[in-house]
Amino acid sequence: MAQATTKITEGHNRLKPSDLSGARMNRGEPAHNDGTLGGMKIAFLGTGRMGTELARHLLDYHELTVWNRTAERAQPLVDASATLADSPTAAVEGAEVIITSLFGPDDIRERVIDTDLIPEGVTWIDTTTVSPNSAREFAAAVDTYVHAPVVGSLGPAREGKLGVYVGTPDDDRRELAMTIAEPWADENKLIGVESAATAAIGKLLANLALAVTAEGLLEALHLGEAEGLDSEVILEMLDITGLAFMKNMKGPFITGERNTTPGDFTVDALCKDAKLMEMTANKPLPAVAAAIERFEEQQAMGHGDQDFSSIFVFRNKG
Repeated sequence: MAQATTKITEGHNRLKPSDLSGARMNRGEPAHNDGTLGGMKIAFLGTGRMGTELARHLLDYHELTVWNRTAERAQPLVDASATLADSPTAAVEGAEVIITSLFGPDDIRERVIDTDLIPEGVTWIDTTTVSPNSAREFAAAVDTYVHAPVVGSLGPAREGKLGVYVGTPDDDRRELAMTIAEPWADENKLIGVESAATAAIGKLLANLALAVTAEGLLEALHLGEAEGLDSEVILEMLDITGLAFMKNMKGPFITGERNTTPGDFTVDALCKDAKLMEMTANKPLPAVAAAIERFEEQQAMGHGDQDFSSIFVFRNKG
């Protein structure tokens, strides 16, 4: 297997949104007909839960066209000034940048690669979680590919506090992609790397921590309950442990303060990502395997489209 470049790029010359026309690839024309500077024409494909939050950040700065397989899920963006396209092909027509936020690598192949969707020379920024091998595949197929997966859930996405890995060997395209991603990124967590595959493994490492810590919290609940402790006491005791982050994130679901529908990050999505980890690793990942088993139990119970905190909420059922 090819070795991913691991170098982290040094710095990022941050541009204001009004400066974006100067960052265009091989273009010198002004953004507006009157010659003033402004945003770019961006096509955004995939307006699910995360995609909608990312796209929403672009509305103030860019001319946005959106597409989603289920059109009504794009309606909130249309109501906020985006244009709805009836197909991916229609969405990318005339676009200067194309952003994808789909469920997984198979969707990218179906909607983008197999249809030869990306026009020549147009920067393609893909936020979809994929394996490093898939990222290499897409970069080989489309030379303008930039992989820019996000780290975090819907709350940080709304607040512009996501982590983002931006991977491509093309310095100019990386700079452009980082500038476009700034509205949804925490300024201290916007990280440029020199290959799409490195960005992909960064995202899988982040979600591995999420999956195995979720399994750890579940086992902690089981262990504490075996000694007759209720969940609130267990959660309080975990405040000074390495499970505090997961406990703080998912505690409100466990105590009933939040509902698992719609939640922040679904069982289906994290299970899919965990399976990408297993596919990528060349050694067993037993903690990941245990987490996958928990997620599959929830899927069998019909909770796949609910928040992955379902593994805690429904731990004594099924």
